[in-house]
Amino acid sequence: MCRRPWQNRQRSRALNIQPDEYIRRRRQLMRMAGDDAVLLIAAAPERVRNADANWPYRQDSDLHYLSGFPEPDCVLALLPGRKHGEAVLFCRERDPEHERWHGESIGTERAVEVYGMDDAFPIDDIDDILPGMIEGRGRVYCHFGSEPEFDARLLGWMRRLRQLRGGGVVPKEFVALGHLLHDLRLYKSKAELKLMRASAAIAAEAHMAAMRVATAGRYEYEVEAELLRTIRSRSAVAAFPPIVAGGVNACVMHYQANRAVLREGDLLLIDAGAELDCYASDISRTFPVSGRYSREQRALYELVLEAQLAAIDEVRPGRPFDAAHQMAVRVIAEGLCALGLLQGVADDVIADGSYKRFYPAKTGHWLGLDVHDVGDYRVDGEPRLLEPGMVVTVEPGIYIPPGDTTVPERWRGIGIRIEDDVAVTRDGSDVLTAAVPKRAEEIEGVLAGRG
Repeated sequence: MCRRPWQNRQRSRALNIQPDEYIRRRRQLMRMAGDDAVLLIAAAPERVRNADANWPYRQDSDLHYLSGFPEPDCVLALLPGRKHGEAVLFCRERDPEHERWHGESIGTERAVEVYGMDDAFPIDDIDDILPGMIEGRGRVYCHFGSEPEFDARLLGWMRRLRQLRGGGVVPKEFVALGHLLHDLRLYKSKAELKLMRASAAIAAEAHMAAMRVATAGRYEYEVEAELLRTIRSRSAVAAFPPIVAGGVNACVMHYQANRAVLREGDLLLIDAGAELDCYASDISRTFPVSGRYSREQRALYELVLEAQLAAIDEVRPGRPFDAAHQMAVRVIAEGLCALGLLQGVADDVIADGSYKRFYPAKTGHWLGLDVHDVGDYRVDGEPRLLEPGMVVTVEPGIYIPPGDTTVPERWRGIGIRIEDDVAVTRDGSDVLTAAVPKRAEEIEGVLAGRG
């Protein structure tokens, strides 16, 4: 049987997050906002790449979190206490001529039947319908300032309310929706964690495939191509443009060119992740192109790995978010002093910040629907305490600039990062990306079997 495009999307969704979970999320958010509020979330607009070509479409993370609805040109309105239904979606109506060129749309009927909306209307009618729904509400929760086009439309609805005969009751406050919604997104459900494990497994497979093709004489973009091929072959997309940084390029934190040739004796740093049904993974590994680490490379690699393992031990309920970073800094500072790359003792180089010459980054970030996911890192001025359901990355590194003449030449131009995705559990943590080897001898064993 031939499936239609929207049916294929539903088949994929059926394996992941169910409509009932989206309904629970919407209801929880509305309870937090109160009956006097209206919550408005617009779809991500389609983005032009150049001329008449668009970038591949990716839904706004907040709209996806609340609905799973995959199409552009729609607005979700949540209206707590509305008698005729609280969750209302304005979306594209079915149009045979549009579908002839762009494929089948979901339409208003299936928005209700499949996505669990209480009501749905054509997006072309939103200017006539939504202002009346907003009237009488005291607050509008939205992402004001994110999309100028939607902001202008929202202000137009407010003007229309004021122009109603007798004067409409216009909301008195615009409130940042992220204050409520992003805290919800920080805690991952079982279904979300299942998706993130699947995303991590795809990314792990891609990293392993990249290791097998990353030999001297090849170009960074050839390794990138293998990463992307593997990710796409598993029905996922890249969570972000992969970093494939050979040799001194690994010292550039956000290297993107991926154009250089891989050379014997160099390290290759790969930072890449998959996105499955909008949920991201994020993995970094650093390995020798030749198959074996040099003495200096191995010394620094073992130091970064020691720091990462110690930092992962800090990812558990009740520990501050920044405890992993503080631990990684301590281990790296002690190691760099022991190797003679920093002068003095660890306490001093931490206090004066001189360790940042070789470790200028933080050790991790939230992970979820976005690679750098939403959620406050501090609450009331203090580092947030980790709780079950949160997912973080742990990614210490050492980067010695090639032009740093304060260190012996044999150390210069070495860049190393090791990154894993770690879910906080009731009893500790779970490394979602453990399938990719990271101990030096394990990596050398993988590379020894490359052909």
